[in-house]
Amino acid sequence: MSVTLDSIEPNQFDAFLSTLSSEDVIAFDDLYVRYEPKTDTYEFETNEITASRLSESELHEQARQASDYLTNWWFWSEVVGDEVPHLFAFLRFLEDGDEHPVVDRYAALADGMTKAWGQLQITTTLAQDGARQYEIRHVDDHDSSASTLDAYSDPLSARDISTFDGKGRYRPLRTAPSLPTGWVFTELSARDAYETVDTFYPATIANWYREHQGTIDIDHWRDTAERQTGIYGIIDELAYDAVEHVAATCCTDSQCLKRREWQYDEETPLHAEGGDGIFPCREPCSLVVAAARKWTTLEREETETYTFELTSSEKEQIEDIIHAVADDETDDIREADVYEGANRYRARFLREKRMDEHGHLIEADAGHGHSDHEQDTHEE
Repeated sequence: MSVTLDSIEPNQFDAFLSTLSSEDVIAFDDLYVRYEPKTDTYEFETNEITASRLSESELHEQARQASDYLTNWWFWSEVVGDEVPHLFAFLRFLEDGDEHPVVDRYAALADGMTKAWGQLQITTTLAQDGARQYEIRHVDDHDSSASTLDAYSDPLSARDISTFDGKGRYRPLRTAPSLPTGWVFTELSARDAYETVDTFYPATIANWYREHQGTIDIDHWRDTAERQTGIYGIIDELAYDAVEHVAATCCTDSQCLKRREWQYDEETPLHAEGGDGIFPCREPCSLVVAAARKWTTLEREETETYTFELTSSEKEQIEDIIHAVADDETDDIREADVYEGANRYRARFLREKRMDEHGHLIEADAGHGHSDHEQDTHEE
């Protein structure tokens, strides 16, 4: 029996009959219907109903009683369709379409089924005719009333929302975990929901689908580096260890929501963690390539030995500063947090004590508070 809807629309039953007249059989999810042209009768079967030799009017009554099954077929076959396979697969994923029977799924959809996609929370519900409606918001706004959030309906609005982070800084990487909060898209159709997600996170749905189908093409580091030209042509100089550092630096959950699938080359894996994101990263992105150009020039430098005098606490403080900058925690350290090594006043005190007037660290052998940089200036 239907547990959610108690009727079907005329256009839904018309589409049902039209499909049966052209294909004879409908077999989808837990619904099986067969048309027998010789007797002009129908066989109708669900998890709860089995009936045969039905007239068209009797078929209509059975379909009305099992409206969840018919409207489910109608939504997936007539509204969504199979022309765009990754769209179909993504929408099925949002309601666990391949894991639960129709009746159980409709009961869950009545309350709303929620999935996360990066920093997006996507909730699927049922419309009156059995179609699906979608709400998309930031995962951090999961407890917020929709009335307190800025409402949107145009999928392209996602482009403006995602251009800057919550602090007003430009987001060069669309999949960085820095999406601002405070917005909601409501009552989206299936295609609008797909387009909204694809605008927030371009190509992630298509690549997720290809990965599940085993057809995703991976461009590894060597492939990407060797095809670079112009100012980026130098990145193929980076040694394996340096590429390990690149991957560990850029391709982690704290920096990117994708899950890195590319390696050094097809035979040589990288040991750096690649993240746990739901959607894959199939090649080094433009941000990684641009940063790698700078690292390539830095890796050309020879190491040198410097001697600085620091207390053990000052050494730890420098380490704290590096960690705070690398983990984007500086804004979380208040002026009053003087016990934090990366505290602004602590850093200023260290600069006053250990750096010269030109902003250079004073080496231990510089003498009388002058660094090598100062001596070079006087010699000139």
